[in-house]
Amino acid sequence: MTSTEKNTVVERAAALSDEVLESAEAGRRAAIEAVRKFVDAVDEVTPALVDPSRRKTIVDAALDLADSLVTTRMEFLRSVVRSASETLSSKPGGTKE
Repeated sequence: MTSTEKNTVVERAAALSDEVLESAEAGRRAAIEAVRKFVDAVDEVTPALVDPSRRKTIVDAALDLADSLVTTRMEFLRSVVRSASETLSSKPGGTKE
C-alpha cells in the first residue's frame, strides 16, 4: 500500500469515527427529548392527587427504556466501527499489514 493510499484509509477511518460520534450524540439527545416529552405527557394526564410513587414508577420505566435504547445503539455503533477498523486495516485478500 502506498503512502497516499494509507493516508486515504486513515482519512476515511477518521471520517467514519467522526460520523459515529455525531450519530451517538444525536441519539443521546433524541432519547433525552423523548423522555422529556413522555414525562410532560404523564404530567398532563396524571391528576395531582394520584399517588406520586405510581408516577415515579412510570417515569422510571420510561428512563429505563431510553437507557436500554441508547445502550443498544452504542453497542451497534461500536460494532460498526470495529468492523470498519478491521476492514480498513486489512490488505486486499484479507491479510493484515
